[in-house]
Amino acid sequence: MFSYHQDIHQSPYQHGFMPRVYHYVPYSWNNSALEFEKHHFSPQQRLTFVLVHGSWADAHFWDGVAAELRSRGHIVYTPEYAGHGKDPNKNVTHAMITKSIVDFILECNLYDFVLVGHSFGGTIIQKVAEQVPKRIKRLVFWDAFVLKDGESVADAFPPQMRKGFEQLRANSKDDTIMLPFALFRDAFVNTATLEEAKQMYLNVTPEPAKPLFEKLNLKAFYTLPTPKSYVYFYQDNALPQGEGYGWHPNMSSRLGQFRLIVGDGDHFTDTLSRPYMLAQKIYEASRD
Repeated sequence: MFSYHQDIHQSPYQHGFMPRVYHYVPYSWNNSALEFEKHHFSPQQRLTFVLVHGSWADAHFWDGVAAELRSRGHIVYTPEYAGHGKDPNKNVTHAMITKSIVDFILECNLYDFVLVGHSFGGTIIQKVAEQVPKRIKRLVFWDAFVLKDGESVADAFPPQMRKGFEQLRANSKDDTIMLPFALFRDAFVNTATLEEAKQMYLNVTPEPAKPLFEKLNLKAFYTLPTPKSYVYFYQDNALPQGEGYGWHPNMSSRLGQFRLIVGDGDHFTDTLSRPYMLAQKIYEASRD
């Protein structure tokens, strides 16, 4: 019988890496305005968030963003799921991963919360929403997969990208996929400095391959009236943009009616370098 212990991660950054704060503001702003933008936000509606990370990451991915949201008075949970974090078992299924999050929600007796999914986490929150729809206030997808009924994550890859991941999977000894540094640097942390990219790569671990290739039954998801939002970062190159591919509008448009929030960033870097910016974008996607 599979058993997996859930953790709420609130620990400091791993490997001693602390984020370097970037400041992105319109050219006409001066330094005083920049500091105001960083530290002084209008009063915020108090919300409860459940943040679900994506592939090649664990719940520590959210440490900076969760801390920023909590500093603004929000309640934040960052559950870990099967096959990730401290779990040594990489032979997991998408259903086992989903169960990890559903069990966490039930054990904590959570209601009226915003469920946020990043990247592969989008497919997780799709399936979680099917199981506990009445508990969820809103679904927020940040540069996340929104799969069609009967589709897998791999089905959403451009052909060359899918072929590359299939080769990495075939070369592994335990049915996992490890990102080569060159791919990680160009596609996941393209706005980072080289030193930051190397530091972040220390936290990348092999990803269980099976869930990426499983086709999901999502008929129930597409009947849900749950409000939905999509956060799209312009420089996110993890899923190459092209005809029939990419995050927005390809993935986002599958949600039907949705709120769109955009930002200037890539797939990973801003969780560490600008958590206050990402926290604000997630809040804007989540508020009433």
